[in-house]
Amino acid sequence: MGSPSSLTISQAARQIASGELSPVDLVQDCLDVIEKLEPRLRAWETIDRPGALEAAHTAAKEIASSGVRGPLHGIPVGLKDIYFTDGIRTSMGSRVYANFMPDYDAAAVESLKTAGAIILGKTVTTEFASGDPSVTLNPWNKDRTPGGSSSGSSVAVAVRMCPVATGSQTAGSVNRPAAYNGVVGLKPTYGRVSRWGVFPVSWTLDTLGWMTREVRDAAIMLDALSGYDPRDPGSANRPPTSTTLSLDYEDPAWTPSIGIIAGPFADMADLETKANLHQVSQALEGAGAIVDFIDLPDSVLGINEAQVIIDYTECAQVHREIHGNRAVDYAPNVRSRIEAGQLIPASSYVQAQQLRRRFRRDMEEAIGGAFDALLAPATPAVAPTPETTGNPAFQAPWTTAGLPELNIPTALNKSGLPLGVQFIARGFEEERLLRVGRWAERTLNVDLGVPDVEPR
Repeated sequence: MGSPSSLTISQAARQIASGELSPVDLVQDCLDVIEKLEPRLRAWETIDRPGALEAAHTAAKEIASSGVRGPLHGIPVGLKDIYFTDGIRTSMGSRVYANFMPDYDAAAVESLKTAGAIILGKTVTTEFASGDPSVTLNPWNKDRTPGGSSSGSSVAVAVRMCPVATGSQTAGSVNRPAAYNGVVGLKPTYGRVSRWGVFPVSWTLDTLGWMTREVRDAAIMLDALSGYDPRDPGSANRPPTSTTLSLDYEDPAWTPSIGIIAGPFADMADLETKANLHQVSQALEGAGAIVDFIDLPDSVLGINEAQVIIDYTECAQVHREIHGNRAVDYAPNVRSRIEAGQLIPASSYVQAQQLRRRFRRDMEEAIGGAFDALLAPATPAVAPTPETTGNPAFQAPWTTAGLPELNIPTALNKSGLPLGVQFIARGFEEERLLRVGRWAERTLNVDLGVPDVEPR
């Protein structure tokens, strides 16, 4: 049997519920892995060792007395360092907020604590969840980017520092680093999860998400965090999901209908990425999936540019006052983003929002009842060199449209870097999306293993 830190949420939850595993032992083992690997990887901004151990002891007593509240009771979680946490420093990766100590929890943190999860600390984000290179190292190859902006979360999950960590996505900041680090990434539908208490990049694009090591764990997180919150103006008035139960009682004979995305995705992907997608689609079709190609609507043209216009304009407004007083304290890329956003005409912003709405409507119609989900490469290529966080072009359209997106790892390339694919579904159809993802995960049966981060 492996160490407790090697367990997924689902595995650890079963052992905690049966009394085979104590939350204290699980948290301690995760902290030990962090202590061993953190100096080489720099995945964490703040580690709350005393608070995590105290919460673990409390969870152990609660479980011994009353049983588990649910699958997250006693499970350690890493939080991207833009999630406000009562009494734990929240820096946004910035000198501007280097010593900021919130006195309340973000809505997502409230939900995690209610579910009995244990907060290990805050994972590294690029400054203000923007595009400056990360200090975190890719555990598969230190000369490649881990992606961003949720770089610390993806690395922490990949190397077994924790079974789950949260992120946020304005273009590709959950799914891209998840792909680069060989883990599962889920970005739900815009409005599905409250963003209250999470420092914004762009109000009309930002969506919370998370990284796990299997699809069922991503569903567990969705069930815990989804639901309407009047404190978030973008929150959708929908009840919490129950996707985990649906996955557990699925028809074993069911097979999905999958649309392979053609057009710009095929044009931008490198040969290795195209070959991986072909192999995956063949394997899924061979296992019984109905696979066909789908052409994207014309409104996809310019959608990435629309994302940039919306992102930059709203980012400039978020930082208007602070940037005006402390511009020198901002990193170069986020500063240029803010300053460029200040120059974008209102007419361009309105046009970008119009295209966004049209693209979402067109994609909803294109997927329609013909497909359970769409399939595309997770990224145009494997992780590039670390002066960038990578190209978000394969995630930005779905983020801009507010559609749910799930990526799973599928292989290591000949250089030992992760390759993956992504699935996209209609808005608020996460249950169907996760069902397809779990079926594909089982069909492909891929295990990338743990990256070797020992000194070379």
